[in-house]
Amino acid sequence: MLPTTPYERAQARFWADYIDKKVFDAGKGIWTSSGEEQEVAKKEFIEVVKQLEELALGEKDFFGGDAFGYVDILAIGLTSWFFAYEKIGGFKLEDHCPKYSSWIKRCLQRPSVAKALSNPEHIYHFVLQMRKMMTGAE
Repeated sequence: MLPTTPYERAQARFWADYIDKKVFDAGKGIWTSSGEEQEVAKKEFIEVVKQLEELALGEKDFFGGDAFGYVDILAIGLTSWFFAYEKIGGFKLEDHCPKYSSWIKRCLQRPSVAKALSNPEHIYHFVLQMRKMMTGAE
């Protein structure tokens, strides 16, 4: 799944680490906060995804180019959480990151991805329960 050249492998590992450390934590900030703090978290999340969109994805169909690969596998799993972030944060990621949103749609057309991902509605209800437990917010 990793690219063949050492430079491309290093890039893939860099973006995998970026996704691992930034995307979930930035999104979590949206549902664990409220008010001005939530607005800051929402902007941070959008900026993290914009960085992925502009610097890693660019004009390619997939992070590795024409083929679904290592970084795509790591990134697509977290997108099941995006519906919850959008609902709680009151925004649509597609308005800010259209190329990334198109990438998500391309990935979901793959049967292996569509079967493997969790239902975003289920995650949203889970997040609402967690939010209520952690913050008391509905």
